[in-house]
Amino acid sequence: MGLDVGSKTVGVAVSDLLGWTAQGVEIIPIDEEAGVFGLDRVQELVAEHEVVGFVLGLPKNMNNTLGPRAEAAQAYGQMLATKFNLPIDFQDERLTTVEAERMLVEQADASRKKRKQVIDKLAASLILQNYLDAKGKLLSEI
Repeated sequence: MGLDVGSKTVGVAVSDLLGWTAQGVEIIPIDEEAGVFGLDRVQELVAEHEVVGFVLGLPKNMNNTLGPRAEAAQAYGQMLATKFNLPIDFQDERLTTVEAERMLVEQADASRKKRKQVIDKLAASLILQNYLDAKGKLLSEI
């Protein structure tokens, strides 16, 4: 399961059974400040999609350092690890949301309101797809 963790939403994507392609599933509303993290909904999706691990986007700064959003993603990953006892991986997500926005504008010509409704789900798909592609490359080199 790929997750794009923000302060107000978590975009969710899952892969096909072979681990080749990522598909967006939904956007879970959260409220970081209030301590509401949507873990009950994540739990439902884990059961529904038979999830075996998580890939979280790690929003590094352009100079490769970790800022507050990356630390928040790591904290969310720790919550998932504690609750689900499943493997957690992080995928560099620099510019993923920018890429998702560009795709929506160029390919779907979506309005700003429509983009806002799907951007986190698409970003989660890109995070997971990049992870799957990198993992596939590593396996083919072995």
